[in-house]
Amino acid sequence: MSDSGITASVDMTIEPRERDLGEFTVRRVLPAARQRMVGPFVFFDHMGPAEFPPGQGIAVRPHPHIGLATITYLFEGEIMHRDSLGFVQAIQAGAVNLMTAGRGIVHSERAGDDLDETSRLHGIQSWMALPREEEEREPGFVHYPAADLPELEVNGCTIRIIMGECFGAKSPVTTYSDTLYFECVMPAGQEITVPGNADELAAYVVSGEIEVDGLRYGGGVMLVANRDKGLRLYSREDSRVMIIGGAPLGERIVWWNFVSSSPDRLELAKADWREGRFGSVPGDDEFIPLPD
Repeated sequence: MSDSGITASVDMTIEPRERDLGEFTVRRVLPAARQRMVGPFVFFDHMGPAEFPPGQGIAVRPHPHIGLATITYLFEGEIMHRDSLGFVQAIQAGAVNLMTAGRGIVHSERAGDDLDETSRLHGIQSWMALPREEEEREPGFVHYPAADLPELEVNGCTIRIIMGECFGAKSPVTTYSDTLYFECVMPAGQEITVPGNADELAAYVVSGEIEVDGLRYGGGVMLVANRDKGLRLYSREDSRVMIIGGAPLGERIVWWNFVSSSPDRLELAKADWREGRFGSVPGDDEFIPLPD
């Protein structure tokens, strides 16, 4: 993490840490040491861009979650989702897979139908903590095709609203608390102002270079906005930026794949996974042991 990019609009900058997942490396932005969450976003991974030779691809074995909702959003490639509710759903670029863990779900993420050819994978995996009153809700899964997400042009930039409402457009994707999440593709020389109507707001530069208050930021950095300031972004070159934000939910504990406001609930989840009480993923019988 760095404070070198602080401006009137930017409270801090976060630089990702690389995490090796075996098949490829991801850049983990949240949680960070000094910024555990942005609104409900408690986890934010930048996957790829990665290229796989024929016969190889992402292979995340069945694993459990509680207390959160996950969003998978791809720029390119395909991932096959399977879960303990029986859902089997491929996700491709521009679509959304929303999985609500609630009291508990198990899922796997595998290579899609492009496994037999050279394939690429690039996208964002994010987790949103659930409000305390929703942490034990029934698990669920909903797929939203790319055509269902609002897409609009703002000052020459292409905006796709993934969650929440902005620029007069609203996404159909379910939210459990005040949440803002959208993709902004900015041709070089364009400027856009992200309204400061979210209690907490951040911009992650996926690629390119943007300028805020006269300072430049390249790909792979998250800018956490000062409260109520909003962000005015200027693209020094063709850029892709993800905007996240929303209302804070209070402190959450993240342990492995579990998110909760209660340490005791985390211990119960650990025991449930260890003792096989979470259920299984039909057609995918591999298993990730509980970490030491």
